[in-house]
Amino acid sequence: MISIQRLEKAIHSHFVVDHLEVKDISSGCGESYSVLLVSEDFEGKSTLQRHRLINDALKDEIAHMHAFSQKTYTPKQWEEQKKVAG
Repeated sequence: MISIQRLEKAIHSHFVVDHLEVKDISSGCGESYSVLLVSEDFEGKSTLQRHRLINDALKDEIAHMHAFSQKTYTPKQWEEQKKVAG
C-alpha cells in the first residue's frame, strides 16, 4: 500500500510544484491514485513527455499500485483550466 503522503513527498522531491492534488480512488485501500500536478517543469513538453517524467520519478511507488492516472499542466495552462471550470 502506498500512502498519499508518500506520493506527495516523492513528487515534491522531483518537481517544482505549483499545485498538487493526490486522490486515493481505490476507496481508501491505497492501490489506485489520481494525481493532478501543475509545474513549471512541464513548460515546452508534450503530454507524453510529462507523463514519462512522472512515471520515471514515481516508478517505485507506481509498481505497488493497481492503477495510476495523472493530469499535468503548466502554471499558465492551469490558470486557463480554472477559468473554464469557474
